[in-house]
Amino acid sequence: MNRCSWCGEDPIYVKYHDDQWGVPVYDDQELFAKLILEGAQAGLSWITILKKQVGYYRAFDGLVPEIMSNYKEEKIQKLIGDTGIVRNKLKIRAAVTNAQAFLIIQKEKGSFSDYLWNFVGNEVITSNLKNKMEVRVTSPESDAMSKDLKKKGFKFVGSTICYAFMQAVGMVNDHFTNCFRYEQIREIER
Repeated sequence: MNRCSWCGEDPIYVKYHDDQWGVPVYDDQELFAKLILEGAQAGLSWITILKKQVGYYRAFDGLVPEIMSNYKEEKIQKLIGDTGIVRNKLKIRAAVTNAQAFLIIQKEKGSFSDYLWNFVGNEVITSNLKNKMEVRVTSPESDAMSKDLKKKGFKFVGSTICYAFMQAVGMVNDHFTNCFRYEQIREIER
């Protein structure tokens, strides 16, 4: 079975590739959680975050923005000491700030999902990638998403993070054309 070469043979990566990566996500809560995890990955390998994903959901109360938005300094200090997550103070504080910004967008727009999917015209962008050399790390859409999220108060949402997020939540189908998931995702898109 052909897979995208980036996932290698690590069972955690393979499961993520086969079950989650590139599948369109429309649930506000799930989109928020994935955006937080993508931001936590900045400067690290994605496998690090996959291995700590359970720790993130535990430490951040299920990555529920309504709860996270109310974190006080005592909780933030507890998170900074939690070995189950990436203990970067800026990333932890950004997660709380992002929860607050998420709630504002949700209130203003009615749906975080609608707000985000609007950056891709509410349709999956399907690439025709043959190999890793063709993969890009940003796009005009990720540039626009990053700029607007930052304007709305989000942190750790640079264009590269936004593009990785867009790939992860199926706004962009960047499975290689010879990958068994490429056509499966195309079927989901329709």
